Amino acid sequence: MFSYDFMQNAFMAGTVVSIVAGIVGTFAVARNYAFLTHTLSEIGFAGAAFGLFAGWPALLGMMVATSGASLAIGALESGYTKRDNVTSAISALAIGLGILFLALGHTSTTAATGILFGSVLGISRQNLLLLIVLAIFVIVTLLINYRSLRQLAFDEAGIFLQSGRQKAVRYIFLVIIALSVSISSQLVGSLLIFVLVTLPAASAKYYATATTRLMGLAVIFALFGTWSGLSLAYLTNLPASFFIAVIEVLIYLVSVWQFQKNA
Repeated sequence: MFSYDFMQNAFMAGTVVSIVAGIVGTFAVARNYAFLTHTLSEIGFAGAAFGLFAGWPALLGMMVATSGASLAIGALESGYTKRDNVTSAISALAIGLGILFLALGHTSTTAATGILFGSVLGISRQNLLLLIVLAIFVIVTLLINYRSLRQLAFDEAGIFLQSGRQKAVRYIFLVIIALSVSISSQLVGSLLIFVLVTLPAASAKYYATATTRLMGLAVIFALFGTWSGLSLAYLTNLPASFFIAVIEVLIYLVSVWQFQKNA
């Protein structure tokens, strides 16, 4: 299996994506950003479609769209109900725009499928290097702001009382999520981004409470689902995103069952 270049690229890309998704997902789940992550995935679809329409790389279009949308949504952070209503409307608009750009750009079925469901088995070495650069940027940014981001996710009242950086930290966090969504889309596509960004972290919270342990478990769950999914995709010639989604859902269900059993 590893004698093929495309499988080597796929596993390396999957490893990078899983590490980023597991780490960032821990903070997203702690801050109850599952809905926002799902919304950004649909906005990313529109951005990728526009990118192809404009002659850009799909990943660039997705990064611009998700980053811009996350900052705009962040301005509504103070009103949760209003924010949810607005993000729902933006989500619906994004899907419509994505379909429009695909039609106007006469995008091929293969390209459209890659945006929606991922195309990790066809990832090139150049795209892999871009993913690694983006992943390093996300992780370094998170590490630099680790204490503030941890406090924002787990103790927002504390960061509000202790410093005036709350709004800046929120925007940094939203951009990190947006970039993570864009990175993860290369593996599972825009429709299944939440599978890697939220489910591994949601499963990890049933086994640990410390932030570092949560991140570690989330990364392990993400890596297990990704590596297993890629291996099964190679053996069966079926989409890797399908297997990754099924495995991550099973891990989550087992985690919930184990927690309820021991409660």
